[in-house]
Amino acid sequence: MKIAFIGAGSVVFTKNLMTDTLSFPELHGTTIALHDIDPERLETAGMMARWTSDQLGADAKVEEYLDRRGALEEADFVVNMVQIGMHEATLLDFEIPKKYGLKQTIADSMGIGGIFRGLRTIPFVLDLAAEMGELCPKALLLNYTNPMSILMEALYTAHPEIKSVGLCHSVPYTAREIASYIGVEHEDLLYECAGINHIAWMTRLEVDGEDAYRRLFAAMEDPDVYAKDKVRFELMRRFGYYVTESSEHNAEYVPYFLKDEDLIERYDIPVDEYIRRSEKNLVQYEETRRKLLAGEDFPLGRSVEYGSLIIHSLVTGEARAVYGNVKNTGLITNLPEGCCVEVPVLVDGTGLRPCHVGELPPQCAAACAPHTAVQNLTVRAALEGRRDHVYHAAMLDRHAPSVLSLDEIADMVDELIEAHGDAMPEGVRSSGTQISR
Repeated sequence: MKIAFIGAGSVVFTKNLMTDTLSFPELHGTTIALHDIDPERLETAGMMARWTSDQLGADAKVEEYLDRRGALEEADFVVNMVQIGMHEATLLDFEIPKKYGLKQTIADSMGIGGIFRGLRTIPFVLDLAAEMGELCPKALLLNYTNPMSILMEALYTAHPEIKSVGLCHSVPYTAREIASYIGVEHEDLLYECAGINHIAWMTRLEVDGEDAYRRLFAAMEDPDVYAKDKVRFELMRRFGYYVTESSEHNAEYVPYFLKDEDLIERYDIPVDEYIRRSEKNLVQYEETRRKLLAGEDFPLGRSVEYGSLIIHSLVTGEARAVYGNVKNTGLITNLPEGCCVEVPVLVDGTGLRPCHVGELPPQCAAACAPHTAVQNLTVRAALEGRRDHVYHAAMLDRHAPSVLSLDEIADMVDELIEAHGDAMPEGVRSSGTQISR
């Protein structure tokens, strides 16, 4: 069996996925093909992969490829975890909107930052899918790269022949956070969840056969608990259900929290949080490389990521339920057909089967629907070369229009497209389709 890790220079994440995968005895002896365009990061990932395999006695065959095609050839699974543009592109996504008065927290999946990360990543994902069709047409693509919904919609629209699923840890992490708030072990919390990536709603919470929402609403009244997750608790207070992803993410998904400094202070919103995380990641990478070269050890433990569970189930036939991001084929009936939804997915030796959810509570579906429109317009902008759809997506974002005028949004979009330059899809870079003023 061969697993190709694309963007393996994300060394810590690679270690986590490697640990998860090679912890299964049935997956020992796997060929691990690592690809990155940065030679030093690729070398570091190779050292980490071999160290992890040795620690687990997994006898993995680790291969390193600067050429992506070599990593993909005859792969059974392809794990995508690239970040196109890295830290420098992230800074543009924050600093240019900030000039116009638009504050962001994470900017990797929704909003202006999500739109532009999507635009510069879609061409890469489409090239990857095309090469998979040539070199490993039966492989399953496990996508971890954000913006999840935009990339998955682009992928299954342009390359429906490629088997793919989008994976995120926001659902299991949210379940663990809820369990901690109500004082139970996370294994004792029964939950059902559905929506779109990063805005999926816990439609069912139970402990010992009893509805756990009563306990969660009571926990919210504890100032110490409330202080840990102010934005999501306020959304639960108003919408009646708890939403996935963190408060810092959700603050920029809606128009209620980042409008002025008083709200930012009231809800403890960490503006520019992703820039700080990105800078820490650079430092963490350097420290990880130093430790590898010095022969030092790292902690090993299973993560909550679903990727290894899917691989193990497909290889062994063991049945599991995970959460995945897939095309909405009537799975959530009150979200648009064809949008990317996050739903339970059953997996065993026969493949992946997304579960029919039915209707979300109407207010929860209504909170998701505007984002699906923005995601679709971003995908159309890239696939059709339509610069005007970038403006449309930005104008329809839930956060930006709460702060900026139409003219300001258009000017900001123009400046971002210019700044990202050749990273933008063909057609989007053209000035011939600029919006009328």
